[in-house]
Amino acid sequence: AEAAAALRDRAGAAAEIAVWAADSLRRGGRLIYIGAGTSGRLGVLDAVECVPTFRTDPREVVGIIAGGPAALTRAVEGAEDNEEDGRAQVRAIGADARDTVVGIAACGRTPFVLAALREAKARGARTALVTAGAPPPEEFLDALVLLPSGPEVLTGSTRLKAGTATKIILNAISTTAMICLGKVYRNLMVDLRPTNSKLRARAVRLVADLAGADAGEARAALEAARWRVKVAVVALRKGIAAEDAARLLAEHGGFLGKALGEVP
Repeated sequence: AEAAAALRDRAGAAAEIAVWAADSLRRGGRLIYIGAGTSGRLGVLDAVECVPTFRTDPREVVGIIAGGPAALTRAVEGAEDNEEDGRAQVRAIGADARDTVVGIAACGRTPFVLAALREAKARGARTALVTAGAPPPEEFLDALVLLPSGPEVLTGSTRLKAGTATKIILNAISTTAMICLGKVYRNLMVDLRPTNSKLRARAVRLVADLAGADAGEARAALEAARWRVKVAVVALRKGIAAEDAARLLAEHGGFLGKALGEVP
């Protein structure tokens, strides 16, 4: 709890990275997380969750973990020490100047992560490190988020306090970036991807509430809009076809409030 409370002092650093990430996504780049062990799994988790929550393409927010996908479910011995693999994975995804690359390393010295960040920086990407440990020299970092998590409750088990603090920071970075891109309206996830019955029901409720429609009207509008909540809301509120609503949203950068004329 103390670690979480102390993160308020890190809001500025997280916001800076979030703005970079939003800029990257606008320009056709990516938000890329890189980590090993628990840190890598947390990065992959945040990346994967952006797809249903914010309708991102899986190639837009990417998680890289030392040892590859197998390391998500079991430890891959020595993976975090493999500097060449860190460089190779960055080269393999073609990181470039459009990308924002966030390394995650509880100790601050994970060879895989630092090598990957150096490679990303050499390729022109913006780079940041999220760490609870002693930071490395910063010549290859554009931003640093030091997590004030303190000694672990179970000594050395950084999946606990450091892991919890890391999860909060990654939540803040990705969610703020998506707000900057117009994927949030008020406190609502209006760009969700309704891939299951629970999310489809949520989409219907969102459209009904925001457009002042009943459930049947909301579902019909969503079906016409190919289950895009923002398009359905604009179509109902403006009394226009889904295609026209989509064009109006595009003219306003995807921001629902702007398309509805609620904000300049």
